[in-house]
Amino acid sequence: MVFQKQLRLPAMRRGFHLITEHVLRELPELAQVRAGLLQVFIQHTSASLCLNENADPTVRHDFEQFFNRAAPENAPYFHHTSEGPDDMPAHLKAALLGSSVSIPVANGRLALGTWQGIYLGEHRDHGGRRSLVLTLLGA
Repeated sequence: MVFQKQLRLPAMRRGFHLITEHVLRELPELAQVRAGLLQVFIQHTSASLCLNENADPTVRHDFEQFFNRAAPENAPYFHHTSEGPDDMPAHLKAALLGSSVSIPVANGRLALGTWQGIYLGEHRDHGGRRSLVLTLLGA
């Protein structure tokens, strides 16, 4: 069986946000899957998805601090600046982290590790609502 849905997330402030519950609410079909795979894909080039620690909020803060240093705003070597100082760094952060995650499904549940969650990396100051494509494959 194959299910595919689009999920429109609410606008979120710049930073890293756990969106696992948003995804689960959108996919009641997950309960029907004994074994399968969920792919979550973001349709944007200035936001990203990744899997990481879901318990301690300081992880999200530290992620933001690290990536702000790795791709700083107003770097003199950026040429793509017409959309604001946060735009090119946002594209770089998204390229480093990626636009999709794939998660195994087992017995109607995401087979995430104990401390894993799905993160949205919002890399713009005013990124707006973000669209995800959820593709669930399974038997």
